[in-house]
Amino acid sequence: MPHHLARWIGLAGSTLLAVAAFLGGAFPDGDLRPTPVSIWQGPYGPLIIASWAVGTGAMAYAWWTLRDRVPSTRWALVTVGLWLLPLLLTPPLGSRDVYAYACQGASFSAGLNPYEQGVSALPCPWLDTISYIWRDTSAPYGPLFVLLAGAVVKATGSLYGSIVLFRLLAVVGVGLTAACLPALARRCGVPGGRAVWLALGSPLIGVHLVSGAHNDALMVGLLVAGLAVVVSRPGRPGPLLGGGVLLGLAVAIKVTALVVVPFAALAAIVGAYSIRALVRDGGWVVGGAVAAVVGATLATGLGFGWVTGLEQGGLVIAWTSPPTAVGQTVAYLAAPFGWHGDPLPATRGIGMAALALVLLWLWWRARTREPIWHAGLALAATVALAPLFHPWYWTWPLAVLAATARRTEWFAVVAIVSSFLVLADGTGLARYTKTVGAPLMTLFVIVVVVRLVRSARAARRPAAVD
Repeated sequence: MPHHLARWIGLAGSTLLAVAAFLGGAFPDGDLRPTPVSIWQGPYGPLIIASWAVGTGAMAYAWWTLRDRVPSTRWALVTVGLWLLPLLLTPPLGSRDVYAYACQGASFSAGLNPYEQGVSALPCPWLDTISYIWRDTSAPYGPLFVLLAGAVVKATGSLYGSIVLFRLLAVVGVGLTAACLPALARRCGVPGGRAVWLALGSPLIGVHLVSGAHNDALMVGLLVAGLAVVVSRPGRPGPLLGGGVLLGLAVAIKVTALVVVPFAALAAIVGAYSIRALVRDGGWVVGGAVAAVVGATLATGLGFGWVTGLEQGGLVIAWTSPPTAVGQTVAYLAAPFGWHGDPLPATRGIGMAALALVLLWLWWRARTREPIWHAGLALAATVALAPLFHPWYWTWPLAVLAATARRTEWFAVVAIVSSFLVLADGTGLARYTKTVGAPLMTLFVIVVVVRLVRSARAARRPAAVD
């Protein structure tokens, strides 16, 4: 497909998604318990679903077609900007999380601790906009985001004003990624235009980061900026400290960014790896990150209670998380034999244990080869093995892999599939497809594990001697 045609197909898709948002997006007064059937039978139901499906498909097709042949960085930036324009002024798409942000900011600005009390304790003036499951749970976000949320609500005093500012923060995060990603990609031997296209052109960005105003946009922007500084100035204390601070600020938005810090410490080393070199150069990165997290925590005056909010992800049960899918499948298979226990704690625990081992193995490998590439793999593993998966989570590894990967198909496919998992109003399709989705995901996990085992055995097998 000619690149100019792909540009306009993607823009048409983005416009259709904007139509879906205006007709059936995540409105503040929308149905908190919708189903695909209720959406279809409601006002404009078929048009909403058709606009969402065709719009997502058009954007995904145009993005996929040019994934390895973007004309230039400038062309990629202009095209992505055009695609995002229709989604800047729409109601939130694909999620109601921005309303939870506003309520948590209202709680904090009123002097309550959102890490100890749910938003229903205020009560939040916009409590009716939040899904029931999140009304009594503590905030799962870092201290910097709680500070920002409180400032947003205090500055606006209204729900709609808060949504506008949260979306502006998301745009700032996307802009920071766009500004810093080309430099990171060039240092990793990847064309800057291709990296920008892969990281920012998928439907996930327009729908979930911009229209949905997820704080992941700001986290990813700070993360990419920190990595770009580190790889551009290895061995220089000042820039490495600054890069570490940026990474620490990303952690203070969402703690997932912490996964990247040990790999950034390796990227900071000049010359061959050694413990001495790691302490000498990587220590500045780690020190900057720790200082930023501690500083943001002290600024809230809430202490380290924000760590307890990280447990809330276990409340959502969806087969899009592989460990959760395995647990669901075990329950389905055991039920005919009279066992009705809950295998999810065990399978999710195994997933977290496997993640710890994978992260250690990736870091060990990264000592002598491409630490930023391994950081992207570490983020991908974190998303895959966590108890909960939301489509916008894939934007974390997507940005880093876009700047480092030689082969792009596998993570681009995940991004496209993820784009179709949530309807315009935030209804998750995984909830209604679990009897099919969970076994299929479990089968996929088995295939991946078998292939990894065979690859490991082949790697250890001595080469044949002629």
